[in-house]
Amino acid sequence: MDEDVHTSGFFVRNRSALVLGLTALVIAGTADLFAGFFMVSMEEYIMAIPGMMVLIYAAIGMRGNIFGAMGSRFGTAMHLGTFTMSLKKGSVLRSNIESALALTLIMSILMAIFGWIIVFLIFGDSYDFLKFIFISTFGGLLAGIIVMFVNLAIVHIGSKRNWDVDNITAPLIAAAGDVVTVPMIFLSTIIAVNVDDIITQVAAVVLIVFTVIFTLRIVLRKSKRKRKINEAKRIIVQSLPVLVACVFLELIAGMIIESERDKIVDYAVLLLMLTAFLNEGNALSGMLTSRLGSMLHIGTLPRQKYPPREAGENFLLMYIMAVITFVYIMTVAYVCQPDNVSYTVLLMITMISGMVITTVINFLSYYVALAALKFNLDPDDHCIPITSSIMDVVSTVVLMSVIAIFI
Repeated sequence: MDEDVHTSGFFVRNRSALVLGLTALVIAGTADLFAGFFMVSMEEYIMAIPGMMVLIYAAIGMRGNIFGAMGSRFGTAMHLGTFTMSLKKGSVLRSNIESALALTLIMSILMAIFGWIIVFLIFGDSYDFLKFIFISTFGGLLAGIIVMFVNLAIVHIGSKRNWDVDNITAPLIAAAGDVVTVPMIFLSTIIAVNVDDIITQVAAVVLIVFTVIFTLRIVLRKSKRKRKINEAKRIIVQSLPVLVACVFLELIAGMIIESERDKIVDYAVLLLMLTAFLNEGNALSGMLTSRLGSMLHIGTLPRQKYPPREAGENFLLMYIMAVITFVYIMTVAYVCQPDNVSYTVLLMITMISGMVITTVINFLSYYVALAALKFNLDPDDHCIPITSSIMDVVSTVVLMSVIAIFI
């Protein structure tokens, strides 16, 4: 009897998280499958341009890192009562928009530079350097602008309806990042391939110069009030070192996928579900990190060496949502893209990979949040990029290892 009461109490306490979270994850998974269809349609470019897999998955991961952290900051501001839908100078909204655009441009350029060098050194292939920067930066900028509007829409609706946006922002932003980034990278690739080389090379230089000027204007801006903090500058300065470290993790994940490119392309169902599967890991880690970050901010999560009961309850939520969403993604992918891989084999791959990934997510999110506070860092700025980037590598290694066992 007590066990039944305890179980029912768990579902009552977490009803909102389950309903909103699962809804967001299912929407995200469905959107990610559309991104998977774009990946299938990009097969010709993926095979023809060296490093495309590296760039695409690094771009997807970085979009979630930047805008997932932005959504987490909005969620905390709403919990603390400091958020307003105002574009006034120094407001939470404007500061986040400016910093997110600057970080998007900076990281898109760095991803292209590092990605081009890594692909050249490891795979011995290369593509026109400036055109590679154009693909990354132009595609990243277009995707970033769209994802920003999605983020603002979620926060606006959430604030009006009194939702806990920590339960929905991470999966929806991650999904928006996927479903927008892949087509935008595809579009910029088509332009780079079909437009005169000089035009795309000049465009790449213009984007680099614009990025430098735009970022410097934010960082060097002086506040009229002496003690007024330049929030946009704070976000850029504190986020950039972490994002630069994270970009290498994203590139490692992309390299692993690039090395298995032929197998993935041969099994269309794997290419279709790959983006959605990896993104759900990101969405779950982002959701858990946002929840734990907000709980630490408002003091409802004890800081202990081992995860307390409050964290354990959140861990269980992640397992429940992971099982449902991973199986949903795999089933839809199998139905849409029947292949020479049986449903049973796909189910085994999904469940083994999914449970291992979710276990890593749970403990990683908790200890990264604690570490951020220990070093006087804002969990909203650092936890999502760190956990998401680490999970990109972990998820990719786990999934590819399990695929290698069964296929």
